[in-house]
Amino acid sequence: MQSADDSKGTEAMTVSRDRGRWRYRTTAYYSDGTPVRISGSAPPYDDNRQKALEMEREHCERMRALRPGAPQEETTHHNSITTTPSEPPKPAVPTVQEFQAIYLDSARLGNKPSTLVSKETICRLHILPRLGHLRLDEVSYAVIEDLKLALSKTQATHVKAPRTLSAKTIHNVLVVVSDLLETARKRALISVVPEIDWLKIPEAEFDFLDFDEADRLTAGADGEWRTMILVALRTGMRQGELLGLRWVDVDLSAGRIMVRQSYVDGVFGLPKSGKPREVPLCEDAIAALQAHQHERGPLVFCDARGHVLSDGKMARPLIRAYEAAQLRPIGWHTARHTFASHLAMRGVPMKVIQELLGHASIVTTMRYAHLAPHVAREAVRLLDRGISRGTTSDEPVGVASGEELAKKAG
Repeated sequence: MQSADDSKGTEAMTVSRDRGRWRYRTTAYYSDGTPVRISGSAPPYDDNRQKALEMEREHCERMRALRPGAPQEETTHHNSITTTPSEPPKPAVPTVQEFQAIYLDSARLGNKPSTLVSKETICRLHILPRLGHLRLDEVSYAVIEDLKLALSKTQATHVKAPRTLSAKTIHNVLVVVSDLLETARKRALISVVPEIDWLKIPEAEFDFLDFDEADRLTAGADGEWRTMILVALRTGMRQGELLGLRWVDVDLSAGRIMVRQSYVDGVFGLPKSGKPREVPLCEDAIAALQAHQHERGPLVFCDARGHVLSDGKMARPLIRAYEAAQLRPIGWHTARHTFASHLAMRGVPMKVIQELLGHASIVTTMRYAHLAPHVAREAVRLLDRGISRGTTSDEPVGVASGEELAKKAG
């Protein structure tokens, strides 16, 4: 094979795949005809045979413009080829625009489809317009701080009232930036990920129904939607988990549901936590599901042809139910908050609520802790009980009383 436009007849090995990269090794010539060995490889973000051939040709052309005795290391704008065989080729540093495709390809291996869509959207709307032209090693602490300031002045889209991006949205953008740079570091394209000053995210407020409101909502629902709303209130399942619920996951004899899959953005996948969980059923939920059994298909909640329900079909029946019950507007997630809030108000331990909801962290579950003040009061009263029994500060207090508190809480 000869390099393109090489009138001296460059002697070259065939460009080949070597140790996972496309590489070339050939003989080029200085301007006076003196031969010199050169080698190089395609950059990791454009690693293919055609790119290696192109870089070989450019390398040969540069060598013809030099004289013997010139510096022995010549690099192109890719920084990935060299005439010094003793030194390994240095990988190029791609721009954020060039690298984001590799980052998203890697993300497909370990993220749910809905998470991948979110990352693609954040890259397209917020990261590439502001950082896409920069090399990865040019994304510094100052650049990220400027990005935060720019995002804080950006108008949010798809909202009824004009407002700037929320702190939560900006935080999500920073998470993707950090993840992208960490992926680049692991690929040895940059040496360090710059420090990020994270925003403080205010705790999200949530709405829930009290016991009477929950009963009125169920009574206000019509037809099969009454069963779906009741199951949502009694199990705390997410909307996607309700849509993905199959009869094989329901054991009415044992009184339990195995939450094994979720339907989000048109795709069936694992629940949000990434693993299945078991949720016991109370008597009214069991009775409702027994009466609801059908042969339209494997899904518990579906349309007349057995097909999965769309978000549009889910919205209107809930509106009819809360209007009939004379309640404020709510969403399906309110039923999940209601389930957790009722458990907390009944004194169920936070760890148990965490497991029933499928929260990955107890921190998420603790938002419901303020609804169970009686548990804290009972804990403090143990001190009074210890004093009334004549114990001193040096004596262990309340082993039996601690068990009593656990029974009351659980």
